[in-house]
Amino acid sequence: MASTRRVLAIASTGGHWVQLRRLRPAWDGCPVMYATTDAGHREEVMRDAAARGQPVPRFRTVREANRWQKWRLIRQFLGVLWLLVTFRPHVIVTTGAAPGFFAVFAGHYLGMRTVWIDSVANGEELSLSGKRAGRFATLWLTQWESLSTPDGPRFAGTVL
Repeated sequence: MASTRRVLAIASTGGHWVQLRRLRPAWDGCPVMYATTDAGHREEVMRDAAARGQPVPRFRTVREANRWQKWRLIRQFLGVLWLLVTFRPHVIVTTGAAPGFFAVFAGHYLGMRTVWIDSVANGEELSLSGKRAGRFATLWLTQWESLSTPDGPRFAGTVL
């Protein structure tokens, strides 16, 4: 029987997206919405769902932005907030960066469960978004055991 728990799986394109997609078996059977900054990933998501016999997931894009593009960040935040308000996920899962942070931040204040998994690319220290996301995430994880601390983030293995 399929779960009715709605999952928002959100990440920037590139390595963040690859790591997020590796987690997809975790929400098999749940209504899912994928969100990223690159519309080119839509076909990948649809092909994968068809190949795995899964229902067609929702797919949305949000504006690409980085910390030096303040106005674009504001627009990205508003786009992510709109996804949360209209889709109303029970759980938000992200591997970063900015769109994932905004989803965890806003989701926290909207009473949603949130999972932040810091990118495996950050082996020496947590990412900038990862450092900030910890105080808002329901579950805060790192993929490097050496970065795990008693107060978080926790280490529970790697995605790649």
